[in-house]
Amino acid sequence: MHYTYILKSIPHPSQIYIGFTANLKQRLIDHNSGKSPHTNKFKPWNLDFYCAFNTEEKAINFEKYLKSGSGRSFAKKHF
Repeated sequence: MHYTYILKSIPHPSQIYIGFTANLKQRLIDHNSGKSPHTNKFKPWNLDFYCAFNTEEKAINFEKYLKSGSGRSFAKKHF
């Protein structure tokens, strides 16, 4: 399975991160241990939302959508 996910910073709740991965548990560990330079300064993170897809392409496309203007509005309204 492939996952698109949204993380929310615990100390800075207005900060979110959107990504995709094939290993959701390990990716969250990586974000919270500082292995990602994009999320390091706002750690620790909580997993706020995830969606599973049977192909990597679908996960990537949903990630791209969530990072768009209308996708961010959709996420705020529904998640």
